[in-house]
Amino acid sequence: MFCEKALELIRELHRMNDGQLPAFNEDGVRQVLQEMEALFEQNQTDVNEAKAEGRSELIPSIKLRHCCLLRNQRCVASYLYDRLLRIRALRWEYGSVLPPNVRFHMSAEEVQWFSQYKKSLSSFMKSLGNEEGLDLTQDTQPPKSLYIQVRCVKDHGELEIDDGTVILLKRNSQHFLPRWKCEQLIRQGVLEHVLS
Repeated sequence: MFCEKALELIRELHRMNDGQLPAFNEDGVRQVLQEMEALFEQNQTDVNEAKAEGRSELIPSIKLRHCCLLRNQRCVASYLYDRLLRIRALRWEYGSVLPPNVRFHMSAEEVQWFSQYKKSLSSFMKSLGNEEGLDLTQDTQPPKSLYIQVRCVKDHGELEIDDGTVILLKRNSQHFLPRWKCEQLIRQGVLEHVLS
């Protein structure tokens, strides 16, 4: 049946939660593109035959195949665009370094797009404010307090805060740190917020 494979791509995205990125379905996209190519070639043949021999009974089938082509095109474009929106949201959630399990689900082109988006966002943030720029990925929610209690989930090494204090982040150690300094580490899974 026409357009079934394209619809399956869309259904695949709807089955996932908003924050999740399913594995890129390269085989499904390739099958849809092959179907589109076959539909286009059949339309070309029928259009040439209808023009040369004046066969007007071919026009409805040409229109049907053309509508299927347009639908497949919209479905593939929606699939790719939705994936890019999810990848863009992951940049804001995880920062400039994606976890390996998320990166594994991306195609080579998506990894390249993520890298370009990361560079563009970084240069924009550097252009804001003073010499250091303004990190827009921090404080996406208004903070209730400026300092929070955190527990180190895995060994990370040293962390220097603004007053020059160096803190060693070792597994299972707890610290009272400025929220803005540890939000990125919480998103990366290095720290976890300890709720009292």
